[in-house]
Amino acid sequence: MIRVVLVDDQHLVRAGFRMVLDYQNDITVVGEAGDGAEALRLLRTTPADVVVMDLRMPVLDGVTATRRICAAGPLPRVLVLTTFDTDEDAFAALQAGASGFLLKSVPPDDLLSAIRVVAGGDAVVAPRVTRRLLDRFAGRLVARDPAVPDRPELTDREREVLLLVAQGLSNLEISGRLQVAEATVKTHMGRILAKLGLRDRVQAVVYAYESGLVQPGSSA
Repeated sequence: MIRVVLVDDQHLVRAGFRMVLDYQNDITVVGEAGDGAEALRLLRTTPADVVVMDLRMPVLDGVTATRRICAAGPLPRVLVLTTFDTDEDAFAALQAGASGFLLKSVPPDDLLSAIRVVAGGDAVVAPRVTRRLLDRFAGRLVARDPAVPDRPELTDREREVLLLVAQGLSNLEISGRLQVAEATVKTHMGRILAKLGLRDRVQAVVYAYESGLVQPGSSA
């Protein structure tokens, strides 16, 4: 059973998500919080697998709460919510350790799928939204000279896969682009994460931009 904590300062939003989640046989809502501080207090006594986290909240914002949750250990994993057009903290939340982000207008099936993916240890990177989000908030990134050898050596194919991941392509899309099996892409992705010491796909996207491997607005 996947244990979920809902964090949003709007009671009706939490109620709506709870209605969707309570109908699932493999997901249970174990708690709710109206701000980041309340969420941290709740999580001290309530074990959870996934925290569905809003960003703009009073008392303690979602980015700060995400950073503290992720710094405390591998669980729970954080799935952030954003309205995208107004939430300029979305990228900061990914940097803080969130395992992905969703738009607040996400269809119920996508929310359920994302929770299951994150609970399983993977990351949710909405392919089309990722590129727009990273390009928009590129000013937050630290520019580095990509020629500086400050990272483990990737093979040409691993670097190619990382570049495509950073542009928001899914494994299936990458397999089509490179004309290889999707399983091969997953193998490359696993090696990339291991070499770079990264936890998941989200961290790989952030790394690619922060390290200078990818410049905002670039394309493969």
